Amino acid sequence: MSISKEELKKEKKKLHDVLVKLDKEIKESSNDLFLKEEELINFRKLNYEDKSSFDSAEFNQIMTADSLEALRVLSKRKYYKSLINIKDKPYFASFLYKDNEGNTYDIYMSLTYLKDENYDNILYDWRSPICSLFYDYEVGPCKYKVDEFTHEGNLLKKRQYIIDDRKLISVFDNSLNIDDELLQKVIATTDNEKMKNIVNTIQVEQNKIIRNLDDHNLIVQGIAGSGKTSVALHRIAFLLYRIKNLSSNNVLIFSPNKIFSEYISNVLPELGEANTLETTFSDYLSYFLKEYKNIESFPHFISKYYKGDKSDIEIIKYKQSKEIIRDLDNYINAFLKNFKVINDIELDKINEVSKDELNYLIKDKYSRFPLVERIDEASKYLSLKYYGSPGKRKAPIRKLIKDNINVSLNIKDIYKDFFKSSYAKYKLDIKNTKVIDYDDALLVSYLKGKLFGFPYNNYIKQVVIDEAQDYNYLQYVIIKEMFKKAGFTILGDVNQNINPYYKYETLEELKEIFNDSNYLELLKTYRSTKEIIEYTNKILNLDYVNAIKKSNNKDVLIRKSKDIKELLLDDINTLTNTYKSLAIITKEDREAEVIYDLLKDDLSISLLTEDSKSFIKDLVVVPSYIAKGLEFDSVIIVDSDDTFKKNKYLYYVACTRAREELIIYE
Repeated sequence: MSISKEELKKEKKKLHDVLVKLDKEIKESSNDLFLKEEELINFRKLNYEDKSSFDSAEFNQIMTADSLEALRVLSKRKYYKSLINIKDKPYFASFLYKDNEGNTYDIYMSLTYLKDENYDNILYDWRSPICSLFYDYEVGPCKYKVDEFTHEGNLLKKRQYIIDDRKLISVFDNSLNIDDELLQKVIATTDNEKMKNIVNTIQVEQNKIIRNLDDHNLIVQGIAGSGKTSVALHRIAFLLYRIKNLSSNNVLIFSPNKIFSEYISNVLPELGEANTLETTFSDYLSYFLKEYKNIESFPHFISKYYKGDKSDIEIIKYKQSKEIIRDLDNYINAFLKNFKVINDIELDKINEVSKDELNYLIKDKYSRFPLVERIDEASKYLSLKYYGSPGKRKAPIRKLIKDNINVSLNIKDIYKDFFKSSYAKYKLDIKNTKVIDYDDALLVSYLKGKLFGFPYNNYIKQVVIDEAQDYNYLQYVIIKEMFKKAGFTILGDVNQNINPYYKYETLEELKEIFNDSNYLELLKTYRSTKEIIEYTNKILNLDYVNAIKKSNNKDVLIRKSKDIKELLLDDINTLTNTYKSLAIITKEDREAEVIYDLLKDDLSISLLTEDSKSFIKDLVVVPSYIAKGLEFDSVIIVDSDDTFKKNKYLYYVACTRAREELIIYE
């Protein structure tokens, strides 16, 4: 709803006043930061030059002061960057709130805060507790929580702004109606190669996830286009703002691939936070399994299936199942029970340790540790006992113990032995090679972690896992072992599963692993038009998908042609002249290469592969399993051999990448 001329005049004055104050704050912060950094450098130089004049206690005290000053400088630098970030668009929304005591507050929301000379807020950070009112309530009674205290009152007005290059483009009052003017404008716009922040259009169900501080772990099922990834990133920004001593270096995101990581890389900096640590599960396997020169990636693993290499399906399903976890655990228990030191060991010409004492140390005294760590602890104990230091003779003692045990501690031998044992459902002859398939790598990783110890990381306090449905149950067991004390935000969609060997009925199954979990759902899609949603619903016989985007009267088109080049060039020309991004999506990578080779001499086009680290969205060819998590204004699906549709979950993923227009080549 547009506002009156009088109100518009007031808003223009407000913007002018805010910009004046903002410019002044930026200038003062810049000068202050320069002086602080110069002082810190001189302070450090002086301290180190005069180190000899201090005793150790005095020097440690000075170094503590130095560290505190460095933290203050870093904080000022971060705030200065956040001010620069908003200098052209200082705020995006406001609301009028009246508490039950009759006090009225006119709150202007921004990506950071700005205070006046009396330290009263001119702009409020969107993550502050009071700003939750804007996202959670329509005009009327409302409440918000600060720590354990609840504030109640009434929301009198909600207003949103479009500000560009320091100019007020439009202002309008609105309720929280999901088809409001700004939301429709934003979801119809794509002006960047990378994902953008959504602070001005966060919806109620998204806000409940972003601001959740009550649950240690969150498991989110969200349909295609529901904003799962955006919600995850805004949740990270919120947690960094609200949790004391949490920094970006304490947060780890598991991404599906490097392209996706690049695609989301702008969001946190836009929100005033540094990008977090990021990895893929394949990165973890490569780090942990140094015994192998090459480990197959997840995209390569599943691509073999979609290319028609479907040998040993039942065996691979077993390797991906919950059942094999039980079998591995039973094997590990038997392995540990059978393990023993079989000979006394001679430490030197004087000292000898009996096998009974060694077995007591390893099987009883240090039984709380994984096996290899038990041997390490026993070695330290004996080194301390006989040589006065836990590290002095630890290495040779450890070697003596390992040379006198009744089993091999070579993880490749252990894995081979499992599939020869009575605990495995299938008897397999595992070859000793330097290359390992993805499904085998997961199992070896679990065995190694249980026997040798997982690479535990207590520095990571928050873990975010996106595209959660593509991780099997065993992977979550491994991840939980690595980050035992971390909080988890796990987001996925069981309907977008692309692993043909494993499927969740519901992500609620993960509550068995992650205690203190809350399961939430996002059931509205903001990405695709009504026509595209209706088409994609039919693929999986869905009827609960709620499309928010308005119709653009562009039906999904079906093309049938044996010679597709001319038809493709015609469609590409039309779509690229209409939209800013177009993806041609094939079932698998060989087909993508064929389409790319067909078109590359006629068009400026790029091919996305699992090795790609960045891309330009204008015009790309991409296999379906690399397109996960991405979105494009327009999409052409090429089903070259009429098998794409038969892999309905993969096909669903491909079709739901489209925002405005979808064309199917059969």
